[in-house]
Amino acid sequence: MARDKNTSDNYVRPIRRLLVGLVVLVFLALFVLWRIDSPRVERIRANLVDTFVPSFSWALVPVTKFVGMVEGFQSYQRIYEQNQELRRELRQMTAWKEAALQLEQKNAKLLDLNQVRIDPKYTYVTGVVMADSGSPFRQSVVLNVGARDGIMDGWATMDGVGLVGRISGVGENTSRVILLTDSNSRLPVSIQPSGQRAILAGDNSARPPLEFIESPELVRPGDRVVSSGDGGVFPPGLLIGQVALGPDRRLRVALSADYERLDYLRVLRTHEGEKIVDPGALIVGPEPLTPFAENTEETDTLDEEATDG
Repeated sequence: MARDKNTSDNYVRPIRRLLVGLVVLVFLALFVLWRIDSPRVERIRANLVDTFVPSFSWALVPVTKFVGMVEGFQSYQRIYEQNQELRRELRQMTAWKEAALQLEQKNAKLLDLNQVRIDPKYTYVTGVVMADSGSPFRQSVVLNVGARDGIMDGWATMDGVGLVGRISGVGENTSRVILLTDSNSRLPVSIQPSGQRAILAGDNSARPPLEFIESPELVRPGDRVVSSGDGGVFPPGLLIGQVALGPDRRLRVALSADYERLDYLRVLRTHEGEKIVDPGALIVGPEPLTPFAENTEETDTLDEEATDG
């Protein structure tokens, strides 16, 4: 066994060396051939390429596949990076969309506020709702306008559609608004077109009831409810809502103001009416009795003189 192995090694080694030498010589010849700058040698090189390169196309298939895989991986990496960039831009656009929607809603509120038709004699101050302190027992909001803006207790507040409430508590820079839905709110109203007078009484519900209606049979659901101005609480003619029939069969008011989105409120400056101090300026009293008595005495004297004569 050892002898056979040594014999095979003796034959294989020379052949291996011969093959390696031939490969080296071929490469050297090709190198020298490709380095020679001659038209004849150029033709030889072109013939060699045309003869041998097409026959080795099968050997280039793995290289071509590998190059394609590398290019595909690079393309996938670029697509992944673009996808991540698009995701980031989409998140930014979503945030901008939310901001744009909020600005659009605020703009719509301000436009509605500017379209409210009120008596030209009333001026107003527009305030932003800073906080909503609504609870099951109290319905109110806080505005960013106060005494420095001339706000006074009792003034009416409106949103872009209808009456919201009244000022109840004024600070230097803020003020509190008691909503019409608050249980402490009582407002004289007029129901159109019948002209019936009633009291809108807040009960902490979205649709406060109507109380003390003069003739309930003349009131129908859908009738318009406005402030009556009785008692000087609010200016007359301010829109409040429409009459609706509640589940308890009571007449209630579907408020026109959007209490779910109170962003801006308009505070109406209500000027106090003129106070009459001197009642004599209106009622003329009877003439004084003293001049009348003197005239009577003079008349009696003239009558006595006439009698003596």
